[in-house]
Amino acid sequence: MESASRTRNRFDKMEWAGAFGDMGTLIPFVVAYITIVKVDTLGLLLMFGIALLVSGLYYRTPLPIQPMKAIGAAAVAGGISPAALFASGLTTGLFWLLAGLTGAIRPIAKLATKPVVRGIMLGLGLSFIVDGIHRMISAPLLAGIALVVTYLLLTNPKIPAMFMLLVIGVASAVIMDPNLLTELAKIHVGFKLPAFSLSTMTWNDLVTGTLLFTLPQIPLTLGNAVIAIVAENNELFPDRKVTEKKIAVSQGIMNLVAPIFGGVPMCHGAGGMAGHVRFGAKTGGALVILGSLLILTALFFSDSVGIIFNIFPNAILGVILFFAGSELAIVVRDIGEKKSDFYVMLIVTAFAMWNMGAAFLVGIVLDTALSRGWIKI
Repeated sequence: MESASRTRNRFDKMEWAGAFGDMGTLIPFVVAYITIVKVDTLGLLLMFGIALLVSGLYYRTPLPIQPMKAIGAAAVAGGISPAALFASGLTTGLFWLLAGLTGAIRPIAKLATKPVVRGIMLGLGLSFIVDGIHRMISAPLLAGIALVVTYLLLTNPKIPAMFMLLVIGVASAVIMDPNLLTELAKIHVGFKLPAFSLSTMTWNDLVTGTLLFTLPQIPLTLGNAVIAIVAENNELFPDRKVTEKKIAVSQGIMNLVAPIFGGVPMCHGAGGMAGHVRFGAKTGGALVILGSLLILTALFFSDSVGIIFNIFPNAILGVILFFAGSELAIVVRDIGEKKSDFYVMLIVTAFAMWNMGAAFLVGIVLDTALSRGWIKI
């Protein structure tokens, strides 16, 4: 095993393949932010790209950058202004920065025993699998072909499965919609720089963003993007361990900076790492690759993003989510044979498929009650 001091980011074909392993989550949220919330494409993609680049260079593992899901869902459903969204990013960033720097995150993280953590990871993994299946049934034949090809190539070092998925996706998109070729011909280069995005923010935006977006997101981020990602990273890459404090501070900094230039709230979601790793990533090189591509797209092709993202059929995104979910869920195989641990994990899993914060609280209470003999099963 390489030591942490000697581990270097790689940029081989497996890292390139793994770079696209989280597209199933990224693309739907980006498209929704752009088309429904009317967030400027340039700032959104640029800040995602920079965050990915920095994460890959600093952590040297595929520690992902994902949209904060509760905030994203609320923004898309609620018709909230971009200014309120950016405000939520600022207050989210401030919360996690203070939680990390003050050490407040440590005692909370210690409450997360192995059954609780594994339940959260299994719940998130199953949620990805279910979401993936829902997307795949939009084009079952295409999804079936993509599934078979992916399984056949999943461990093939010469032909990465992700490359074949991308080829199948592009070919099927053109076959299903021949007009796409005409649309792709409209892609053009146009260099732009991001604008300052906080000039229109009001106190009302700050209050709205905090109450409707920031507060509901905190428990989800704690379970998925702090506790679960630390456990996942440290199990997969024991030579490049991270701490809850480091992850909290990291999320604090990127969310304080991103809204200034039009970026949306982001986190280190555990499902993203599973996707990157499942398709070949073993270092931060995958994030550097994806981040660089997003930065270039933002600066030179921001007016053509809608056309570019049409290349990826929903069924192909579903296949990517399906495999990312299975990679995350299989981590629970080490839960052991103790009945109470398995029971806690199952209960937490069920709640995690509904609400990560509720799952975390239920898991702590149930695990404590069982370990102290207050209840028996």
